[in-house]
Amino acid sequence: MKYLFDTNILIYFFNGSLPDELKDSITEMMKKSFGISVISKMEFLGFDRFSDIERKKARHFLSFAKVLPLEDVIVEYVIKMKQTRKIKLPDGIIAATAILGDFHLVTRNVEDFKNIDVKLINPFQV
Repeated sequence: MKYLFDTNILIYFFNGSLPDELKDSITEMMKKSFGISVISKMEFLGFDRFSDIERKKARHFLSFAKVLPLEDVIVEYVIKMKQTRKIKLPDGIIAATAILGDFHLVTRNVEDFKNIDVKLINPFQV
């Protein structure tokens, strides 16, 4: 199984704010397949609450991830998706990346992806 991690999960994991019962399962998922969209990289590293030292550590953390680029096929998929559904552009790009790459999207924000044919995993509801 391949996993694409949404920005919120990256922040919870990096900040150590995951509940204890989720730390091991998220760590195992990341060991198997640590994929992120380039959008999540931008959102995560742009997080305004990071100090300079934390941002340096955050870059190191993301060096272990496979960052999936914004390819034309994703752009076209998002264009079609936005014509028929209400979804924020970053969420659309993340969803399209997951769908086209056959990833399970790991997120706590499942509402952001309602009515989208994406395989979701909400570790907070397991």
